[in-house]
Amino acid sequence: MLKLDHLAVSCGSLGEGREAVEAALGVTMQAGGKHAQFGTENMLLGLEAGIYLEVIAIDPFATPLQVPRWFDLDCFSGPPRLSNWICATDDMGAAIAAAPNGIGEPVALQRGDLAWTMAVAKDGKVPYGGAFPALIKWGGDGRNPARRLMSSNCALKRLVLGHPEPEALQVALAGMVSDPRVVIESSREVRLIAEISTPYGVKTLL
Repeated sequence: MLKLDHLAVSCGSLGEGREAVEAALGVTMQAGGKHAQFGTENMLLGLEAGIYLEVIAIDPFATPLQVPRWFDLDCFSGPPRLSNWICATDDMGAAIAAAPNGIGEPVALQRGDLAWTMAVAKDGKVPYGGAFPALIKWGGDGRNPARRLMSSNCALKRLVLGHPEPEALQVALAGMVSDPRVVIESSREVRLIAEISTPYGVKTLL
């Protein structure tokens, strides 16, 4: 069974993403780092229950890549938005085998003393337009960076996955994700909505 690990907000620039999240939730994001292999950079926000929120953008100073970036960032346009959710697994091979076609192949990554493996497709996309989770396996003690982040006093209450084919998405997730916070709804377009409790009440992140 997969475990909800973190949420990703894609954006045209890290500054735009930070401003959007801080305006929506009323809390301050923390510094993250750079992912040299995919030419991206991020900022982070710790949430309760061991998960976190990531704002991710193309690093404008990165060396040009010869392969598509993860999270389909090369095709991103428009204002910052909640684009992906990421689930952790203890067995990447089994998770990939159970996932829909197009989930990708394992790629070993490292940032500082953090090491992890992530399933990344050759085209950078995630099945079901991002409504299916990206897969991650943390190295070392298997824990994600959430424990290193200062508490924001924010917690995920509900993650809504909107998709034009909700029944197909439900079948794809069956047996892989069992989290009462994750809800699938019918939607004309793929969209992710996070309802997050904050010190200022429940806020919505789109």
